[in-house]
Amino acid sequence: MTTDGLGTAGPVGGGALLVVGDVITDVVARHRGPLAAGTDTAAAIRTVPGGAGANVACWAAACGSGAEVRLLGRVGTDAAAWHERELAACGVRPRLVVDPEAPTGTVICLVDTGEAAERTFLTDSGASLRLDPGDWSDALLDGVARLHLSGYLLFSEPSRALVALALESARARDVQVSLDPASAGFLREVGTDRFLSLIEGVDVLLPSRDEACLLTGLPDVADAAAKLSRHVPLVVAKQGAEGALVARSGTVYAHVPAVAAAPLDTTGAGDAFTGAFLAALLAGAAPEDAAAEGCRAGALAVERVGGRPPVPE
Repeated sequence: MTTDGLGTAGPVGGGALLVVGDVITDVVARHRGPLAAGTDTAAAIRTVPGGAGANVACWAAACGSGAEVRLLGRVGTDAAAWHERELAACGVRPRLVVDPEAPTGTVICLVDTGEAAERTFLTDSGASLRLDPGDWSDALLDGVARLHLSGYLLFSEPSRALVALALESARARDVQVSLDPASAGFLREVGTDRFLSLIEGVDVLLPSRDEACLLTGLPDVADAAAKLSRHVPLVVAKQGAEGALVARSGTVYAHVPAVAAAPLDTTGAGDAFTGAFLAALLAGAAPEDAAAEGCRAGALAVERVGGRPPVPE
């Protein structure tokens, strides 16, 4: 069963962004100081919509200049209607495959409310990584200028097969493809050589500092971004409070400064960067200018709880 926002919105135009990725229910627990093992730790707890793919789509819609943003994801019957409403409220046209067997993915985000607002994730991917080639249709690319893939899709066999099919379809239509590696922890499990082979054909890679260094084995993020840009045409390495690096053809050619922020919750900051970056590219911005838009969105994101932009009134 599919809930298809594509069938109820206005006519499909050109220049759309299609995001394929995870739709997750986030349980955010904000605590101060170390967790007290074996007893209680006081925390402020909220349940909010999340998922790297869904967050990117929402920020792209919030930061764009009217370009259509679509999302393909998979959820369980338990929360399908809620997620569809939340995505639509952010201006995203969702196409959610409803899984009859697996529940919606859930992530518990443990956020230390100290100065850095660092977070730790406990992840149950649920239905989100059960996207498979049967959920793909070439028609999803009708009117699409850019396809963005969440790296989480590469961490299960069914969704890896979908990525291969989507990349093939995008190449046939000359659609630009971007990908965010998503998780240094999961990258280690897949293996860097295998990951790089799986993303062959991607045009834009948006790793975090840790992901870039892990993928290359280099300790310096600038060196890592430069090396990755020999494998992927454009690499934008996200560095949080230190901004972003933009690399092509083995050279870092731009260092974009961060925007000052008072962190409350860093969940989804990288997704905000990616969404705003892609929206700016769709509007015709140069990569370094798009990265500046990404830094602005990342600063807004860390001053909010959860990974989504504010919903328009």
